[in-house]
Amino acid sequence: MRAATYHGQEEIRIEETETRTVGPTEVRIAIDSCGICGSDLHEYAAGPIFIPAEEPHPVSNESAPITMGHEFSGTITEIGESVTDLEEGNQVAVNPILYCGECRQCVEGNYHLCDVGGFIGLSGGGGGFAESIVVDAEKAVPLADGVSLEAGALVEPLAVGLHAVRRSGLQAGDTVAVFGSGPIGLSVIQCAKAAGAGRLFVSEPRAARRSRADACGADDVIDPTDTNAVDHINSETGGGADIAFEVAGIETTFNDAIGSTRPSGTVTIVSIWEEDVRTHPNELVLGERTLTGTLAYLGGPRSGEEYGMVIDMLADGRLDPEPLITDRIQLEGIVENGFERLLNADSDQVKIMVQP
Repeated sequence: MRAATYHGQEEIRIEETETRTVGPTEVRIAIDSCGICGSDLHEYAAGPIFIPAEEPHPVSNESAPITMGHEFSGTITEIGESVTDLEEGNQVAVNPILYCGECRQCVEGNYHLCDVGGFIGLSGGGGGFAESIVVDAEKAVPLADGVSLEAGALVEPLAVGLHAVRRSGLQAGDTVAVFGSGPIGLSVIQCAKAAGAGRLFVSEPRAARRSRADACGADDVIDPTDTNAVDHINSETGGGADIAFEVAGIETTFNDAIGSTRPSGTVTIVSIWEEDVRTHPNELVLGERTLTGTLAYLGGPRSGEEYGMVIDMLADGRLDPEPLITDRIQLEGIVENGFERLLNADSDQVKIMVQP
């Protein structure tokens, strides 16, 4: 089958790869759509970061070259003999979390924080930039009636947003500030609004992404290149937002998120970072602000938990997939029409779907 495989920095190839036999507890999925994620872009431009380059990953036992893509959906075409809760023809989103099942975090149920964990499409185990994949049946989460396969490929980034909002402790009516409105920022915006956020501020320098933030429910969209976001948010809220989310991954937004949060408020860091940042601890200490991190979403045997919540929210309209998608491309053009366009600072692209 055809697949996009990662060989190293700025080297992704479309190649013929072998298909795996379906084991007793596994299913084969014909892939419909797979989104290009910010993590994929980091790997392409600056990696390998998560992708195992030399030593095989301890869960997948694979190293580069590996098939990429971890935000995907498709239709089950074959089931293992021990699988009883899924059928051929089921449309599913795939929860890509890999875990060992033995470390303290896994034993306590925090599979997404596994000591040696990873993700299908980044750590081996196949990937969504391919025609098909074989995965453990527990990772295939059925889509509800009315949720399209393309929307199913957005369950993964939306689950990141949902988990971040749940981690933040956001309460109905809280004022919220979001720094960055790429795909995950937009997911945070939608999930925060669904959770009952009050006035929601977004700081984003790209015009195209500001318009997407507005479509996702932002109340006040700021261009930080001509307006001081911290001053604006503090002025409009009488001293800062209750909750801030940092979703851009740069030092400026890290500090702006802290500076725009009221005393005793919470700052939730969603980004994955390439470099260190500098901040002054007194910004946290003197205002008794809480700084918390968030990673991915719940996985393992609980793979349907936050995935299931997102699917229900897509089904009843609390989440809208359309503002996130800016283009759809074929697998053969994934580098020039996908990765390169998303990395172009002047591009108006946000989420590009790859359809094999």
